[in-house]
Amino acid sequence: MTEILAVFRSRTQAADCKAKLAARGVKGVLVATPAEIKTGCGLSVKISAYDYNIALKVILGAEYAAFTGFARRGKSGRYYINMG
Repeated sequence: MTEILAVFRSRTQAADCKAKLAARGVKGVLVATPAEIKTGCGLSVKISAYDYNIALKVILGAEYAAFTGFARRGKSGRYYINMG
């Protein structure tokens, strides 16, 4: 299963996002943002790629000012950020 990180520059907004996702039935986990991403507050919300579309709607609907984008591991094992 592919996992995606929703990367934030705010711990508060990352935690709020996790709660909003849970209310929609999406299991999100707060995780340390990998240092190679070089952005954020140190926390991201890890979700299944299966839940990406729901997460995108939740995040865009909440208008998080601190949302940086989604990160996914590439074939090299490194994370890459793409805006949703």
